[in-house]
Amino acid sequence: MFFSHPKDFTPVCTTELGEAAKRSGDFKKRGVKVLALSVDSSESHGKWKSDIEETQSCTVDYPIVGDSDKKVANLYGMIHPKALDSMTVRTVFVIDPNKKIRLTMTYPASTGRNFDEILRVIDALQLADKYKVATPVNWKDGQDVIIPPAIQDPEVLKRDYPKGFKVIKPYLRTTPQPNK
Repeated sequence: MFFSHPKDFTPVCTTELGEAAKRSGDFKKRGVKVLALSVDSSESHGKWKSDIEETQSCTVDYPIVGDSDKKVANLYGMIHPKALDSMTVRTVFVIDPNKKIRLTMTYPASTGRNFDEILRVIDALQLADKYKVATPVNWKDGQDVIIPPAIQDPEVLKRDYPKGFKVIKPYLRTTPQPNK
C-alpha cells in the first residue's frame, strides 16, 4: 500500500499515518508493505514522525518518502492540477507483487482515509486472485462471494467451487467464501 499525504505537521495526516502504524500487524499478516510519501523533505518527515508517535500512541515502522523534487508525486499524479503544488493529494494505491496498480482511492484534503475499507479491498483482491471469485457490494470477510460469469464449464465449477453455488440469475451466482 503506497499512500500520499498532503503535508507534514497537519492534523488529518498525523492521524492517518498513526493509524497506518497501528495497523502494521494487519498489513503484515496480508503480506502488504506500507509506504507513505509527500513532497515534504525527508528531514521534515523525521521530525514529524516523533509527533505522530507521541500523539497517536504508535511506532511508525514503515518508510515515509521525502519527494521534495516532486518526481514520484508527478509520476503518480499526486499533484492536483488546480491546487497548490506544495501539497500532494490524499491518495491510496494498492500495488500488487507484479507492480500493477490494482486500486486508487483519492480523498479530499479534509477527509481522513478509512483503513477498514483499505484492508477490506486488499482482502478482496487477494481472495479474487487466489480463488477466481469476485466480491459483492459491502462484502466482508467470511461472507458469500460471486463466481465470475465467464466461468461456465461444469467441471471447472465443480472443481473450483466444491461448496456448491446458488444461481440467482445466469450471470449472478454466489458461493461460500472458499477459504472459510
